[in-house]
Amino acid sequence: MRKQKTVKESYVRMTELVLPNDTNTLHNLMGGRMMHWMDIVSAIAAQKHSNRIVVTASVDNVSFRESIKLGNVITLEAQVTRAFSSSMEVHITVWAEDIPSGTKVKSNEAYFTFVAVDQSGNPIDVPEAVPETDDEKEKFAGALRRRQLRLILGGRMKPDDATELKSLFEQ
Repeated sequence: MRKQKTVKESYVRMTELVLPNDTNTLHNLMGGRMMHWMDIVSAIAAQKHSNRIVVTASVDNVSFRESIKLGNVITLEAQVTRAFSSSMEVHITVWAEDIPSGTKVKSNEAYFTFVAVDQSGNPIDVPEAVPETDDEKEKFAGALRRRQLRLILGGRMKPDDATELKSLFEQ
């Protein structure tokens, strides 16, 4: 039987201040800098879950709902949603806060996938992720469909083999 860890054990919260070097000519946070921070916080969550070195395997769609301004405080929250044999899906939420005005908005949300590797870079098994809250259970349940979609888009699975995705369309 695989070792188990709760989803909450992988939770990570990271805070950053948007400085001039992080912004474009309109004084908005550059998308690449946001992706950099998202990769860091999600990698830490995957490492906490697996207790291993992890590498980024995929990044799902990242949309920028709200522009993030110079001087905003950014809070990134990440945790593993589900673990497969050596890979882990991590959900990231990004909040932007303008402290002087007292406003806070959710600006980004995404799923990243990481693979745990040994010292030689070979994939290694990770503990099973155990969801406890309703939100964790919902994300856990959707993770298999998201994984199958990633594998199809990456050319690593045939659409006919994606049983979880097909079940959405068959009545």
